[in-house]
Amino acid sequence: MAKQSISLKDALSHASEIHISVTGRKSGKTISNPVWFAADDAKLYLLPVKGSDTQWYKNVLHDPSIRVKAGGTEAELRAAAITDAKQVMPVVEKFKHKYGAGDVKKYYSKLDVAVVAPMP
Repeated sequence: MAKQSISLKDALSHASEIHISVTGRKSGKTISNPVWFAADDAKLYLLPVKGSDTQWYKNVLHDPSIRVKAGGTEAELRAAAITDAKQVMPVVEKFKHKYGAGDVKKYYSKLDVAVVAPMP
């Protein structure tokens, strides 16, 4: 991997959207998707737009290794599903704060799960 000029955390601070790559649970192929995200100092949070019905989410359940690309920076992270409603809601609130409650309501049809990945 090429030497990173800026850290993933720095790249995320300048991005409104990132690309995640997951391994297809049936095809075994790398699948890349643009996604919205929220982050704090230690963790990256993802909210699947169709909740537990989202294909990339189902792939993460099968193989938790994800590649995150923000700007010119890439990193391999290990994702974990959040399925407890009490833990999903704070992630939803982070998205509402970042993108606006109206857009979250408009684009996210099911809010039953989230994904968290610790950052290096």
